Amino acid sequence: MKPVPPARQAAPFAVDVPVAKGSTEIEFRAAEQLSPADKLLVADAEGSIAEHASRSGIDFTPGGWNYQQIVCPALPNHLFLKYTREAGTASETLFTASIPRNGDGRVRIIPVRRRGYSLFSPAPINALTISAFNHIRAEEPEPQRAQSWLGNGLCYASLAGAHPRVSAPDAEPTLAHPVPAMSAFLDVKNNDGEVIRFADEAALPHPMVWSMTFTQKGKLLKATHAPAAQYSLHSVPKEAPSTPRPVPQ
Repeated sequence: MKPVPPARQAAPFAVDVPVAKGSTEIEFRAAEQLSPADKLLVADAEGSIAEHASRSGIDFTPGGWNYQQIVCPALPNHLFLKYTREAGTASETLFTASIPRNGDGRVRIIPVRRRGYSLFSPAPINALTISAFNHIRAEEPEPQRAQSWLGNGLCYASLAGAHPRVSAPDAEPTLAHPVPAMSAFLDVKNNDGEVIRFADEAALPHPMVWSMTFTQKGKLLKATHAPAAQYSLHSVPKEAPSTPRPVPQ
């Protein structure tokens, strides 16, 4: 006989924290909606953003750039921005930026598209995206990092260029609107950490499944991004009325 070892607490995310109502998508706010304090943060960080963008092959010279705030309640110690510039048809350049709110951390950017082209390794699975996200989480207070597993997943997807939205678990398909076969769940691997999975129903041209594997210490090891299976309804075509035929004598 062998003694049963005590169960280890699930980590890095607390499994007993319910998903907050209305927290199944990320809010994007226009630049003019930023608070005065956040506008000052953006102004102070512009030099660092331009420097990091230049290192990533992005020309951040003034003119043509627009930005939105990515509101991530799961990581409140950072201000997240999405920058876009269109240089013509299908020539959009897009990157996201992270600015620490209390000065304890570094400005970081995540390239998503350059002049209409995705990176050689797409942003959702790119090692640079994963590394930046790990540094951002490390700059958050320890208790905060364990909260809102779905919020962390949605924030990662947003920083990689998505506008994620998770459907309700009880969503029903209609003839005009299929729904992803899954919503969102946290897969606890005991001593091997946890995996966040959710389907982004807002992705185009079809819903996509995000999967993020974390160690127990909270380090993101791997991210995947693939088309989601969907439930759909189809109308049954009406059968043509049968034509009676005489029975041969």
